[in-house]
Amino acid sequence: MSTTDAILSQIEDQQIELVDLWFTDITGMVKSVTVPSSEVRRVIEHGSHFDGSSIEGFARVAESDMMLVPDVNTFTVLPWDQSHRTARLICNVHTLRGEPFIGDPRNVLIKALKQAEEMGFSYKTGMELEFFLFRAGENRSLLPLSPIDQTSYFDFSTDPVKPVIREMVRVLTQMGIEVDSTHHENGAGQHEIDFRYDHALASADRILTARVALKSVANRHNLHCTFMPRPDSNLPGSGMHTHQSLHDLSSNSNVFVDTNDQYGLSKTARYFLAGQLQHARAMCAVLAPLVNSYKRLGTSFEAPVYVTWAHINRAALIRVPHISPGREAHTRLELRCPDPSSNPYLATAVMLMAGLDGIRQQLELPDPVEETLVRRDRSRLRMLEMLPTSLGEALDVLGQDDVILSALGQYISDRYQAAKRQEFEEYNRQITAWEIDRYITRY
Repeated sequence: MSTTDAILSQIEDQQIELVDLWFTDITGMVKSVTVPSSEVRRVIEHGSHFDGSSIEGFARVAESDMMLVPDVNTFTVLPWDQSHRTARLICNVHTLRGEPFIGDPRNVLIKALKQAEEMGFSYKTGMELEFFLFRAGENRSLLPLSPIDQTSYFDFSTDPVKPVIREMVRVLTQMGIEVDSTHHENGAGQHEIDFRYDHALASADRILTARVALKSVANRHNLHCTFMPRPDSNLPGSGMHTHQSLHDLSSNSNVFVDTNDQYGLSKTARYFLAGQLQHARAMCAVLAPLVNSYKRLGTSFEAPVYVTWAHINRAALIRVPHISPGREAHTRLELRCPDPSSNPYLATAVMLMAGLDGIRQQLELPDPVEETLVRRDRSRLRMLEMLPTSLGEALDVLGQDDVILSALGQYISDRYQAAKRQEFEEYNRQITAWEIDRYITRY
């Protein structure tokens, strides 16, 4: 049975009425076109036309006609839509000539993955998705913010949030998303779900889907789930730590492994790590894409700002997690600056291309900065390069980094920078309550 026939059989067996065709704009917002289930075969075989002129970063009006081409491997039923049984297919955006649209973030990642394959690698990732749950008040009002719980890191709780988290995991599992674990994070109402390590495209699809699924479950409980990097100055930030490794395309063996190295890293891994360090500041504009992202970075060791790597130092930007003897195949690098507001396709693409640039250039890896060294010589910190402190600074750095701009492609990079620059300028024009309280009577 073909994949298409299997999808049609599942639609019939589960009495699916509607199918949502998902894609994203350049900021990572999910867009959707809904078709009756009777149209699914036609859509799979011929695509579905839509007008892209109003989508952020897509086409000019004269070039507005686009086509959604479903990835049949992404078919899943949406468990929260019970009144009208609905399924979902994630789509790539093509032009009417049948070519991948250069403004489609998913196509950007696919292109980057093909470059890795040309070098003999497949790229695998595993994300840790953090989020907050707030109670929704009268008329769904969120202010003042009221976290669903007051527990902290890894605390066990029997409060009302436990059934919600369990339902979230159940819904994700029903959708074919494998969850490794979940736990409470540092902040009140803050939680984390860790996803199974997988091919990078599948991982990005998983994050996109999870953000929609978790919001839907929360909404049913009169809660609001937010992936805003730092929703309150009295709360810690939410990150999306990303574990990553390259694998041999033919054997699937982890090419980051070298058991004779002090850190267990092969030359390939060290080059990859050096590439990500070199391009870390420019990647920030994509991995930490909001004005608010820079109110998360630097607030805790989970959101580092120094462009360093280490094994034990959890404040390093890139950490080499400890691997138990006999489990060397799980060797990976953990990048700790991404946050959950980022577009998972663009974020993954720039992480990969930064690492591949390190391999191509055989960049020399600087020495690690472990906690013991920092405690012994605090002046060392003053010599370390730091991540940008604002979205504006990150955009300035991005504009000077040809590797990261090339990873995005000129079409997306131009529109992304313009949209984010506008966001930053709008923010800078705001007069905040803090400024009024601080200055209105003093000056």
